[in-house]
Amino acid sequence: APLISIVVPVYQAPEEFLRQMLLSVCRQTYKNWELCMAVSDEERHRIEEILEEDVFKGKTVRLIGMRENRGISENTNAAIKEAAGTYIGFLDQDDLLAPDALYEMVKKLNEYPEAGLLYSDEDKVTADLKKHFQPHFKPDFNLELLRSMNYFCHLVVVKKELQQAVGMLNPEYNGAQDYDFVLRCVEQAKYIYHIPEVLYHWRSHSGSIAGGGENKEYAFEAGRKALLAHYERCGIRAEVGKDDIFGIYH
Repeated sequence: APLISIVVPVYQAPEEFLRQMLLSVCRQTYKNWELCMAVSDEERHRIEEILEEDVFKGKTVRLIGMRENRGISENTNAAIKEAAGTYIGFLDQDDLLAPDALYEMVKKLNEYPEAGLLYSDEDKVTADLKKHFQPHFKPDFNLELLRSMNYFCHLVVVKKELQQAVGMLNPEYNGAQDYDFVLRCVEQAKYIYHIPEVLYHWRSHSGSIAGGGENKEYAFEAGRKALLAHYERCGIRAEVGKDDIFGIYH
C-alpha cells in the first residue's frame, strides 16, 4: 500500500472546478494518498477556505506556497519537490479522477512492482459534468505511437525514483511539458504498464485543450520541440512535422 502523491498546479481555477477536483481525490477508495497543490500567495486564502469545509477535513491535502505564479512547469515542480510518496500522479486543477483510480494503480503495482510508469484510459466530460464522451481506449506501451502523439496523456503515475532520475518538468516546453516529461521517462524506464480502465475524466471547456486544439496552438509547437529533443537524446537524426489533425506529429 504505497503512498501516492497527487500533484496539482493551481492557477485561477474556477472555485466550482477546484471543489469538484478535490472531491474526486478525497473520494478515492484507496486511502494512502496525499494531495500536493502548488498555489500562489494570491490564491492561497480562497483555497484554504474551501479546505475548511467539513467534507475535506482530515484529508491529507498540502498547500505548497509560491509567492507568484511561475507557469505550469515550475508550479508543478514545486509540488513534486514536496511530494513524500513512493509514486507521483499528475492531475490538472479542473479534471477528475474516477473513484477507483488510485486503487487500480496500486493493484497493478502489486502485480508488477518493477513498474516505473503506469498510464490509464480516459474520457472527456462536459464542464457541468453531465455528459461523458470521447473515451480514449489506449494500447499497451507503443513507443512508435508515443513518438507520433502523446497518447499517454492522463492518468500517469511515475515511480519517484524514475522522476528523480529524469529530472523535473522543463518550462522550455510549457504547453507540452507532460509530453517532454514522459518521453524522458520512457527513455529510462525498463517497465511501462497500461491499465485498460477509464480512470481519468478530462473536463472540456472553452479554456482547455480538451475543448479544442485551436485554443493552444503553442502547445503543438512545444510538443514538436520536445519530440526533436527526444530523438536527439536517442541519437537519431529526425525531422518533426505537422499533421492535419491537431496533436499528431510526423
